[in-house]
Amino acid sequence: MLICPQCKFENPNSNKFCQNCGTSLTHKVCPECSTDDIPVNALRCHNCGTECGTVFWAIIAQETTGEALRVEANQGDKPDVGVQGDEEAISFSSPLSPSSQIALGSYLDSQERYQLLDTLPAQTETATITDVGGRVLDCQPYQISPIAAILASQQSDLVTPSVEASGIPPLAKPYIALQSQGHREIPPIHDAWQQGNMQVVIIEDRSHWQHLLDVWQEETTSSLKILHWCYQMAQLWAVLEPVNCRQSLLDLSNLRLDEDQTLALQRLYVESSNSQPTAESSKDAQVQTSSAIPEEPLTIQALGRVWQALFRQSQRTQFGSVVQMLGDLDVGKIQTIAQLRSRLEEISVEIEALGSATLPPIKEKNSTVPTIPQSDEPEDIISKMDDMPTVVLAMQLSSLEDAGCTDVGRQRHHNEDYFGIETKIHKLELPKSRVLQGHGLYILCDGMGGHAGGEIASNLAVNTLRQYFQEHWIASQLPTEDSIREAVYLANEAIYEFNQQDARSGVGRMGTTLVMLLIQDTQAAVAHVGDSRLYRLTRKRGLEQVTVDHEVGQREITRGVEASIAYARPDAYQLTQALGPRDQNSINPDVSFFEINEDTLLLLASDGLSDNDLLETHWQTHLEPLLSSGVNLERGVTDLIDLANQHNGHDNITGILIRAKVRPNLES
Repeated sequence: MLICPQCKFENPNSNKFCQNCGTSLTHKVCPECSTDDIPVNALRCHNCGTECGTVFWAIIAQETTGEALRVEANQGDKPDVGVQGDEEAISFSSPLSPSSQIALGSYLDSQERYQLLDTLPAQTETATITDVGGRVLDCQPYQISPIAAILASQQSDLVTPSVEASGIPPLAKPYIALQSQGHREIPPIHDAWQQGNMQVVIIEDRSHWQHLLDVWQEETTSSLKILHWCYQMAQLWAVLEPVNCRQSLLDLSNLRLDEDQTLALQRLYVESSNSQPTAESSKDAQVQTSSAIPEEPLTIQALGRVWQALFRQSQRTQFGSVVQMLGDLDVGKIQTIAQLRSRLEEISVEIEALGSATLPPIKEKNSTVPTIPQSDEPEDIISKMDDMPTVVLAMQLSSLEDAGCTDVGRQRHHNEDYFGIETKIHKLELPKSRVLQGHGLYILCDGMGGHAGGEIASNLAVNTLRQYFQEHWIASQLPTEDSIREAVYLANEAIYEFNQQDARSGVGRMGTTLVMLLIQDTQAAVAHVGDSRLYRLTRKRGLEQVTVDHEVGQREITRGVEASIAYARPDAYQLTQALGPRDQNSINPDVSFFEINEDTLLLLASDGLSDNDLLETHWQTHLEPLLSSGVNLERGVTDLIDLANQHNGHDNITGILIRAKVRPNLES
């Protein structure tokens, strides 16, 4: 099946256009120059040369099984102590001969699906290659991958099938297990298969991501930020332990940073007694090599050696208590991850006391999450997490972007929706300091009352609110709840007075819904009347509806009526309050406050966009990608309008997107 990149509709392989929305399934648009006739299997735009192909990272490994295993074992080879399936599937790492590597490259190129872009590394006299990695171009990016199809078919299974039954190679299993737990530090798996004794795993390409070492050595990188990365590594160590992949933290070239400078891994390394990457690995390494001397079982002392290597190679001086901590790690005075995290917290308190940074100490949230039992099978730990605290750091705004759009829809003749966006950004940037202050007012109104009625009401509400806050929101803090309520009452009064002067009555009285968002740095407030909504999306929590509609169905639910009964009423979707039809005594706006403490996408939506659970159904394809800074918000809100027209279209459609990015407050 071909999955449409626009609406995610499943199409037969022979289709050239999506049956649902008409999007081309054979050509794509260049994100740089907008040329729209680029074949989907092309790496670069033929017009401007921009790389626009779908590129992944391929890991190719060789294993020996069956009788050959027993022969090699008798000759002294050590079994792989990494992730294993059934007893018959226990594997031994085997060196990739030059002929095997050439054959693997030819095999990838011979597939219609993937094209190898990199030259595979050659075996040297000092290193035996046990797996190779390189970039590959997906020549059929809209075709669902076999492993995705397998995993989708297993979602309803109570017992995870064995390796043989599922067709999933052992090398892929740690990725699947950790991906199911939502660990974004681990690259998502795209495809995997086994051909004879060769395993191939296709994952997200992170070869172009920043190296941790590069940022570690920058003069502007604060000591507290380095502590934060150490804390992340300690957390990740506990996550990787149940799947035997802690070695992934021991290769400096494997430690990367995402766009928000959060620690991430380029790939996973499975632990074995005779092969492991080291803290001194080359930055550009593409191979995993094996040592002739077996290593001792991994302990957290290995993390200390990684940190020492980072300080040494970055030529940064180890500071105060960090020297003592590394020494205690080395001699075994710190033996558990909990003790290590506690020591890092103590150091952060010390730094704060010395005035080296404005951050409060690293604290832990009280959270109850399931622990991961030790197990030989990664399947046993799917959907389970290690019982680890979360680091809570004071955050500051790093960017604030927004975009809005409105559309008449497919059935209405005029647009009664109206919106307003007013943003002020103040940035102060110095060689060792960067402060961003954001001040944003976002208003969306869905008018009612017919032509020259609803349009007037929504317009009047937006501009009344804008004028009020221009006069009353001056300081660098959010207005109070009383002030926000006063603004909403004034907007109601403006529309109500217009109705009175125009002698409107009954259904002829115009009105409007309201949803309004105010942002000051990392603080936010929302006020709403009616059924226009605010949604919030974060990577940790997914999509959340922040506001609750003011309608009969919801009113009945709050009175204790079952939802199915409440919404069986013919008037279930009738509004219980709106701005304008009556005086302020008839409205009670909901006002609430919240903090933006992680990267967040906020969406104000009229009911033409939110009806029929459209956003709840499509948020993973149309909202989640917008959390990334590289994705254009203007295009994102336009795509939402198009989506609503495809599936709803019965009403006016309006959306406002706000992307707030934050980072630890590390400035001195």
